[in-house]
Amino acid sequence: MPIPSLKIIQLLSVFAVAFTAPTWAKALVLLYGTILAPGRRTVTAALRAMGLADDKHFTNYHRVLNRDQWSPWVLSKLLLALIIHLCLPAGAPLILAMDDTLERRRGSKIKYKGWFRDAIRSTANHVSKSLGIRWICLAVLVPVPRSQRLWALPFMVVPSLSPKTSAKLKKRHRTLIDWAIVMIGKVRRWQPDREIVIVGDGSYAAVPLVQYCQRRKHPVKLVSRLRLDACLHDFPGSQPKGKRGPKPKQGARQPSLANRLTDPKTQWQTLKVPWYGGQEKVIQIVSGVSLWYRRGLDPVPIRWVLVRCPDDPNFEPRAYFCSDPGVSAKQIILWFIARWNIEVTLEEVRAHLGLETQRQWSDKAIERTTPCLFGIFSLVVLMAKELHPDTLPVRQASWYPKEEATFSDALAAVRRNLWGQANSNPSASDDDLLLIPRPTWQALLEMACYST
Repeated sequence: MPIPSLKIIQLLSVFAVAFTAPTWAKALVLLYGTILAPGRRTVTAALRAMGLADDKHFTNYHRVLNRDQWSPWVLSKLLLALIIHLCLPAGAPLILAMDDTLERRRGSKIKYKGWFRDAIRSTANHVSKSLGIRWICLAVLVPVPRSQRLWALPFMVVPSLSPKTSAKLKKRHRTLIDWAIVMIGKVRRWQPDREIVIVGDGSYAAVPLVQYCQRRKHPVKLVSRLRLDACLHDFPGSQPKGKRGPKPKQGARQPSLANRLTDPKTQWQTLKVPWYGGQEKVIQIVSGVSLWYRRGLDPVPIRWVLVRCPDDPNFEPRAYFCSDPGVSAKQIILWFIARWNIEVTLEEVRAHLGLETQRQWSDKAIERTTPCLFGIFSLVVLMAKELHPDTLPVRQASWYPKEEATFSDALAAVRRNLWGQANSNPSASDDDLLLIPRPTWQALLEMACYST
């Protein structure tokens, strides 16, 4: 059976308070087995990876997910605190990326499934829908050794049901915005004094969410995309003396962002910013502070940024906004570009941790399994960082000089530590004392560590 090193044991001990002693022991077995197992991430696959295929009490491990008492919210709070402690300096802002992803699942016993837009299979001209469970993921953007980009480490994942599914289960329906408000509120309560920046795609560009972020005692900065036809207004002027009636909430309507694109009087500013894929891009921007108005809602002040790139014919003009009008236009662009790292995380969880390969069908197991897989992604990165604090080892070959570390390297580093601890023998230091030649053993170990 794999034996974790002392550094891994100390790191994971933070979560022991969320479980009873028997449940914690079984949870550790499932955790190590999920990290080591290739292919499907089922309970039985984890037990096989841990050498427990002949255990007659295998149902006890299934109960960790479908019956034992523990709270995913408590684990989210502990995981967030651990990520901040190990990856962020004191006083650094907490930059959180929010996104939703679809876990394709079928089966008559899976009550949470519904029909949702499938972003992977959809195109600009065709919307494809798939049956499954939609999850909202909240991740922290942190630096990782030997990587120039920020990594998005998930710590909170919740299911978002379709209106039809909510009505069928007789549950109160929560939209993406409703769940975003719940999740942001929890993070603010857990981290009351730290600056928090939430970055999401256009799905989270909503006036109610901006209102929630601005009205809190400690406001949260929300950054997202803005429609080019958004209704923007001037701030209201002073009320004329003696005029009766309520004071207007907004001033005159401003030209739309789409009109500003074609208006020759628009004064553009040229900027060079880090862009997607680690490249630098020369763009032109125009920015301003306006009131964003939606019918039936109070207007909210935002800073908007309109971006174009005349030198790139394939670049579509776009607009971003921040709920804090005092933030600079360049900072808004940099924050939104950093959001792409959560897309990388969603793909890595599918490729290396077997998302969509689970086979649980009970409600409680479904609610727990997928968030645990996302949490394991963050734990693997933290373990690799503790094992290699200065530089993360990457897979090298004479024909492939790899410079940037990826999640596969972090997963391989943790697997190598778990298997290396179990198979190390200080007395067998010479090659002639080993049953397997050392080069062959190293090749087999590398294949196992990088298996998916």
